[in-house]
Amino acid sequence: MSTLNVDKVDPSTGTALEIGTSGDTITVPSGATLVVAGTTEITGTNNVQRPNVNPLIINGNCAISQRSTSEASITGSGYHTIDRYRTGFSGTLGTWTQSQSTDVPTGKGFANSLKMDCTTADASPSVGDRLSIRYNFEGQDLQLLKKGTADAEKITLAFWIKSSKTGVHIVNIVDQDNTRNISKSYTVSSADTWEQVVLNFDGDTTGALDDDNAQSLYVDFYFGAGTNYTSGTLATSWEAVNNVDVAVGQVNLADSDSNDFYITGIQLEVGEYTSSTIPPFQHESYGDNLARCQRYFQTLGFGNIAMAESGSIYVMNLPHIVTMRSTPSKGLFVTANIRVRQFGVGDRDSSSPTISSSAGSNNGSYIKVTDFDAIGDASTPAGIGYTTSSESGDLFKLDAEL
Repeated sequence: MSTLNVDKVDPSTGTALEIGTSGDTITVPSGATLVVAGTTEITGTNNVQRPNVNPLIINGNCAISQRSTSEASITGSGYHTIDRYRTGFSGTLGTWTQSQSTDVPTGKGFANSLKMDCTTADASPSVGDRLSIRYNFEGQDLQLLKKGTADAEKITLAFWIKSSKTGVHIVNIVDQDNTRNISKSYTVSSADTWEQVVLNFDGDTTGALDDDNAQSLYVDFYFGAGTNYTSGTLATSWEAVNNVDVAVGQVNLADSDSNDFYITGIQLEVGEYTSSTIPPFQHESYGDNLARCQRYFQTLGFGNIAMAESGSIYVMNLPHIVTMRSTPSKGLFVTANIRVRQFGVGDRDSSSPTISSSAGSNNGSYIKVTDFDAIGDASTPAGIGYTTSSESGDLFKLDAEL
C-alpha cells in the first residue's frame, strides 16, 4: 500500500504537492484513519472541516432569550429579547414589537429567529433617525482577525433573512477602537421568503483592535436611516467613519405598520466564502449557548443567602452562574414581593424593595435591599436566611453587556 505525503512541497515552486486532479477519487481503505494536523482544513463545495473552536457570534440561532420572548412598544435602544442583539435607535424611527419567533428557514436546523414587527409607521424619517440591530464583540475575541497588520484577514458574514419589504438593506461593521467602518449592501428580492445572505469584507490593515474585554467591533443590521446616514457614498472599503457613508441605499422598514423582518443563522467566518462554500452553521448545545450568553447577562431566582443587617435592610449574596465579562449592574425583576425566610425566626416581606448599595466583581456580587417588614413572628431580625417569594419567575438580573 502506498502512502500519500501531504506535507511535501514541490522544490521548484515551494508550493504543496496536490493529491490527484479534478475528477479523481481518493479512497481511504476501511480501517484507515485520515488525520488532519494542526489547523489545516479540508475544503470544497459544501465540504468544510472546522477547527474545534466556538463560533465567533454567540446565539446566532436566536435560541436564547433570557429577558423576554416578546416586547412591544419599542422606541428606544437596549437589549429587549434575544440575547446578544441590541436594538439601536438614534432619534425615533417607528414603534416596534420584537419577539423570539418560530418562523425559520425550512430544513436548516433552526428553531427560532428574531422578529421585528413595525406597529406604528414613520414614513418620513428625520435626518438624524436610524434603527438597527447590533451585535457587539469584545476585542480579545477578535485578535485572530489580525486587524491593523499586513496580514489582516478577510471575513465573511452570513445570515438568513425574511422581510415583507423588498429592496436594498445595509450591514455596517464598525471598529470602535479606531473609529473605522465598512458597509455592504444586500437585496431582499422576494417578499416574505427566507433567503440566505453571504457578504464578504476585506481585512483592514489599519488600526489594531484592543486586546481587552471592552467593545472593539460591532455589526449593525440596518432597518432604516435618515439622510445624515444615507446622503454620501456607501463605504464598501474600510475608511474613517463618516456618517453619511454608513447606510446609503437602505430602504425604510418603518414606512408601514404591515412591515416585518426576521433574521437567524447569523455567523461570522474568517476567510472569503460564497454561498456554496460557506461553512455550515456551527450549532452549539443549548447549554453551551446559554453559558456564553450568561457572560453578558444572567438572571437569578430564589434561594440566595440573605443576612439581616438591621430591621429593614438585608445583605443578599448573588453568586454568578458563570464568570461575567465585567462587574455587572444589579437590578430587580420581581418588584411586587420579595421575602426573606430567616432560619429560626420567620419571614420578612418587601412589597417595594429598593437596592441601597451593591458591590462585587465579575465572579460574584452582593446587594443591600431595604424596606422589609415583619411577618408573623419575625419582629426581631437576626441571623441569616434565604430569599423566596410569592411571585413566579426570576428575582434578580445581572447585566454586563457591552
